[in-house]
Amino acid sequence: MMIRGLAAAALLTASHGAIAAQTPPTGVEVEATGPAGPLKGTMLDAGKGAPVAVIIPGSGPTDRDGNNPMGVKAAHLKMLAEGLAAQGISTIRIDKRGMYGSKGAKAPGSDTKIADYVTDVGNWVATARAKTGAKCVWLIGHSEGGMVALATAQTQKDLCGVVLAASLGRKMTLVMREQFAKNPGNAPLMPQITAVLDSIEAGKVGDTSAMHPALAPIFSPANQRYLIDTGAYDPGKLIATIRIPAMIVQGGRDLQTTMDDANAMKAGQPAATLKVFPEMNHALKNAPTDPAANFATYNDPDLPLTPGLVDAIAGFIKR
Repeated sequence: MMIRGLAAAALLTASHGAIAAQTPPTGVEVEATGPAGPLKGTMLDAGKGAPVAVIIPGSGPTDRDGNNPMGVKAAHLKMLAEGLAAQGISTIRIDKRGMYGSKGAKAPGSDTKIADYVTDVGNWVATARAKTGAKCVWLIGHSEGGMVALATAQTQKDLCGVVLAASLGRKMTLVMREQFAKNPGNAPLMPQITAVLDSIEAGKVGDTSAMHPALAPIFSPANQRYLIDTGAYDPGKLIATIRIPAMIVQGGRDLQTTMDDANAMKAGQPAATLKVFPEMNHALKNAPTDPAANFATYNDPDLPLTPGLVDAIAGFIKR
């Protein structure tokens, strides 16, 4: 999970064959209605009558391709979109309000809540239907984007189903605690981390005036208010209420979300399809077991997606 821009990682020191040989389709810039200006994204059109999916990125300053300036250049969401297009599935991958192409969609200084992202995804669904003529649209959420997809499914009526890739299955602050604690190098910082997370879970913005410089940006007042808001969203409970097809995709070498998240969602919705790739990490690529080498794959846009991943998602959508 990208904790407000891959916080845990920042503190740590394709389908194959014929598809791989094809030239990736050319993306077209598209827009959806935003609160203060247009939301922007890239559409890959697989042709008339093709299923269409909106790809929702993870947390923090993560762009439509899955990259962010905090050490992620894997381009995994772009690669996923290209792989799906090669299998006859259209996609729109999006920049979140206030970021990158959608920077003008958010009023300066305003906070963003999960409900705002839900509104935006609903507008993207409308755009996807208008551009393709599709009766319904799939949502593919990566990391925090999976929680947004499930929250959207509570109210959005024009959905075919959801695909939850390396997604949060439990409340965000709980997952954050685990992520920080996994890194032995964070041990001296854990009292500060624990104190501020305790405050957030109590619904209060914690004092960060004496916090370590590496932590202060992660727990800025704006980010804390956002995390307080996420406390109302438990993916394991959200998935239990949906009545559309759901697929849970989890990697065995994911250092940010784990099988605990996948199992929490599967328990909430036993009818959901669960697909586990033992060697896949959070960037949807096969990775070594060593944490540093695992995170190094986040900087490699040439490393392919985990073999079989695109096939599995495409098969689920088209079945």
